[in-house]
Amino acid sequence: MEFLVKSTRPETLKTATLVVAIGEGRKLGLAAKAVDEASAGAISALLKRGDIAGKSGQTLLLHSLPGLKAERVLLVGSGKGELSDRQYRKLVAAVHGVLKGLGGSDAVLALGELKVKGRDAYGKTRLLVETLADGDYVFDQFKSQKAEARALKKITLIADKAEQADSERGSLHAQAIASGMAFTRNLGNLPPNLCHPSYLADEAKALGKAHKNLKVEILDEKKLKELGAGAFLAVAQGSAQPPRMIVMHYHGGAKDEAPFTLVGKGITFDTGGISIKPAAGMDEMKYDMCGAASVFGTLKAVLELQLPINLVCLLACAENMPSGGATRPGDIVTSMSGQTVEILNTDAEGRLVLCDTLTYAERFKPQAVIDIATLTGACIVALGSQVSGLMGNNEALVKQLLKAGEHADDRAWQLPLHDEYQEQLDSPFADIANIGGPKAGTITAGCFLSRFAKKYHWAHLDIAGTAWISGGKDKGATGRPVPLLTQYLLDRVK
Repeated sequence: MEFLVKSTRPETLKTATLVVAIGEGRKLGLAAKAVDEASAGAISALLKRGDIAGKSGQTLLLHSLPGLKAERVLLVGSGKGELSDRQYRKLVAAVHGVLKGLGGSDAVLALGELKVKGRDAYGKTRLLVETLADGDYVFDQFKSQKAEARALKKITLIADKAEQADSERGSLHAQAIASGMAFTRNLGNLPPNLCHPSYLADEAKALGKAHKNLKVEILDEKKLKELGAGAFLAVAQGSAQPPRMIVMHYHGGAKDEAPFTLVGKGITFDTGGISIKPAAGMDEMKYDMCGAASVFGTLKAVLELQLPINLVCLLACAENMPSGGATRPGDIVTSMSGQTVEILNTDAEGRLVLCDTLTYAERFKPQAVIDIATLTGACIVALGSQVSGLMGNNEALVKQLLKAGEHADDRAWQLPLHDEYQEQLDSPFADIANIGGPKAGTITAGCFLSRFAKKYHWAHLDIAGTAWISGGKDKGATGRPVPLLTQYLLDRVK
């Protein structure tokens, strides 16, 4: 979908559908007033009949109003006063729901006057375009009958002249983020018989070929053995699919500028291994690579925007399967850092591939490292599916991510990483156990990772609750936390 920003009078535009806002109590907004005057009071007359009250998200479609070049006018209720982010998104989604069912190829949205709490023109446009673009997402790659092509191809946003530049910037950033989210969702929604570690490696190579300032390196089993990645290899040894560590270097900043590093968990299917999961819902374990997918999506947004930073993306990709060669509970492995790990539960595998990848990240001397992982079911118990869990060893970095989440409307919540929790990982036979018992499972998983991230500023995002929607017709990857991560990197540019 194409998005344009214009500073013009909405009532003068020729379009298939013109969208204007009506406040609660049937109050006309500025754009609606102009349209009402141009149409000789047609909207006022309809409001007097009580056809729409103006409550947030209500819609009323009008056809062939006199005095206008627009074929249709869509009234949308904007409620009372300032809108929250959630209310604004719901309002935009309601508009999109009507537009995508119409035959017109374009629409004009005159909604710039709406007040959204804490949002300027840039922020409102970001939310609006992301919501529209994300709502247009369809995954029908494996359907024999594809979804009908959408008629709507272009949306023009009306902005005040003084705010046009900010709105254009918001639209540009939103389109890049939406593109990254779609990339992430596509990877997450792929079936695990196709989307395995080698497939993700091929996706990385394709990105590298398309962009001159992206260098891609794939570390195979042989290289991982040479590096001493015993924890990483232990996860993959039960599968016929070979593991891959994918290394992508984006060079957008000065040559000597330290990079930011994103580390993604890429377990392309997680049976739990010998500690096998229950059968119900196990199909959703194809989403256990959504951490890696979100790194891909963030990188895609960065590539589209050509941000002036250096970025290293490390994807820890493996498949966790039970077999005669699989890791057993009680096995002890030696990680790349030299620390030994007693594997008490083979379903706590994400931290095993991540710990070696975090050690590998040291060689890049990064400004900061953020790992992203669908790591623990305990995070869903603690925080549900609304926000991601966040921990780290540097308070400034944690605050930067929390702030980015607020700005992107892709929020995280900080959990404690106190030393007292570390004791739960004590093992009588190795340096560390890979689980810490039934209490505070999300935190002890973060504690485990922290032991491999002592040489740089590090943060951990647990996206087990936010990376995908479970069950039912709406099941699928969400594309989160691409907005949060992209916002964090945009903030570093400033």
